[in-house]
Amino acid sequence: MNVYLMAIDPVAFSIGPLSVRWYGILIALGIVLAYFMAQREAVKRGLHEDFMGDMLLWAVPIAIISARIYYVAMKWDYYGAHPGKIIQIWNGGIAIHGALIGAFITAYIFAKKRGVSFLKLADIAAPSILVGQIIGRWGNFVNQEAYGGNVSREFLEGLFLPNWMIEQMYIPELASYVHPTFLYESLWNIVALIILLVARKLNWRRGEMFFFYIIWYSVGRFFIEGLRTDSLYLIGDLRSAQVVSIIGVAVGVVCIVYRRLNVKPVVRYLDKK
Repeated sequence: MNVYLMAIDPVAFSIGPLSVRWYGILIALGIVLAYFMAQREAVKRGLHEDFMGDMLLWAVPIAIISARIYYVAMKWDYYGAHPGKIIQIWNGGIAIHGALIGAFITAYIFAKKRGVSFLKLADIAAPSILVGQIIGRWGNFVNQEAYGGNVSREFLEGLFLPNWMIEQMYIPELASYVHPTFLYESLWNIVALIILLVARKLNWRRGEMFFFYIIWYSVGRFFIEGLRTDSLYLIGDLRSAQVVSIIGVAVGVVCIVYRRLNVKPVVRYLDKK
């Protein structure tokens, strides 16, 4: 049997010449679910009911643009020689770290203009960001991208994966099965989501849910990135995602320690103001 024939078609449906891909559907679904989750919590925490929607109108397009800028910058040797392809985002080429950086900067500026604590907003949004990432990684699965190195079918069966998932991890160009790194990251983020939802009731200090998200995601991404075969590189064998992850862990830890030692009075997640 030809294994490739069992792969999932990345195109969900077509309308005339327009093809709608599962990747786009899953990304859109992640954004929508993340929004509704954040919206509900934001209203509970005293933010105006239009706050999240207004911010999203800015954050989503800026995140997409910054994700593309980050990707292009990391592959400038190619795009510098082919500048006409820089805007061809429909051919692929975005980076989650670029999207996060763009979204965080947008949220910071938006919160300041609305007179809202950025850390309060970031704590509210952290679980929702994870929801978007959890769902978005399955778009990589459908596209057969963002995978790891070669493994045997027996290895994947040992992970107790269903057959349809195992078959999707067969890459015809490599004539081999590969590490489902999309799944590793998705599961890692599910654990973080559970922890943060519990942390809301534990009433952590303001900002610590956001910093925990940064630390947790960065630790997982550092090790998972080491398995991937499509990494972006800074210099030589230095993977950009791993460098950003190290910086993320350091920033998260320093911010938590500094705020616990120096910020008074203590403001917690469930506090009204």
